[in-house]
Amino acid sequence: MEYRQLGRSDLKVSALCLGSMTWGKQNTEAEGFSQIDRAKVAGINFLDTAEMYPVPPQAETYGATERIVGNYFKARGDRADWVLASKVAGPGNGIDYIRGGQLKHNRAHIAAALDASLQRLQTDWIDLYQLHWPERSTNFFGQLGYRHQEQDFTPLLETLEALGEQVKAGKIRHIGLSNETAWGAMRFLQLAEHHDLPRMVSIQNPYNLLNRSFEVGLAEVAIREQCGLLAYSPLAFGMLSGKYDNGARPADGRITLFSRFTRYTNPQSQAACARYVALAREHGLDPAQMALAYVTAQPFVTSNIIGATTLAQLDSNLGSVGLTLSQDVLDGIEAIHREQPNPAP
Repeated sequence: MEYRQLGRSDLKVSALCLGSMTWGKQNTEAEGFSQIDRAKVAGINFLDTAEMYPVPPQAETYGATERIVGNYFKARGDRADWVLASKVAGPGNGIDYIRGGQLKHNRAHIAAALDASLQRLQTDWIDLYQLHWPERSTNFFGQLGYRHQEQDFTPLLETLEALGEQVKAGKIRHIGLSNETAWGAMRFLQLAEHHDLPRMVSIQNPYNLLNRSFEVGLAEVAIREQCGLLAYSPLAFGMLSGKYDNGARPADGRITLFSRFTRYTNPQSQAACARYVALAREHGLDPAQMALAYVTAQPFVTSNIIGATTLAQLDSNLGSVGLTLSQDVLDGIEAIHREQPNPAP
């Protein structure tokens, strides 16, 4: 396993990160435990969760994933072996059951969210605490272009100060962003520099062969500012594995089970996906491993967040870390991307 510096922090994280958003919905606690054990054996030291998980979010399952992670730490006694990441939810997204539904990134909400996460996770600290998505309306969750809306939102300086207070209290080691734009990332970095506040060390955004929009403005920020990408949905909800080829809908697939997951199923995405899967098979590669290896190899990526519902899937994902794509494969990927760029932003 390769290990990479997390921003300008003193932490090194594995090039693959274990995502947890299925635990408590598609996966039981026992299955979550097995996934963490398997990932650890493979050299993964980075575990990502969120107060909102599991997904799709529901009041009945709110916080279940963090509780499973906390129970794992209690059972195994290995909390110090892990770089643990979690997130505070933002407004909207159909969530009306967390903190009264009026979610903010202000002092009160950050403090309340963090303390509740720490309790569920059965730990005294979180290594990387992220803003799950912006409080302001901007282009994320599938919106490619920016459409301006005048609105009130917690000033970013206040948010950064609130996070800084929790860092000083020892409850957080480092802070990061998620589903953020180039403006938001640079503004937070600028405020940190001007006000001597903690610096964002990472940005967790979607990145995969069907959505390379991160490259347009954020890739340069990630590299020049040492605020690397933690890539989520690297397999586009499993579309890039080939299991949904030709309209197939396996009974246990996330897209089959949950109608809300339509981000990667539009006709343009399905057409591009079929070409990527065919390219992999033409070169004797597993389509999922090709897609994962492409993401992990990008110079702006700090860690690639893999998720699975079975150990067989997890083993396949873990196997991608040793795969180096040939120039012919890379040329093939670029040819498809030029003809069908970002069909699923």
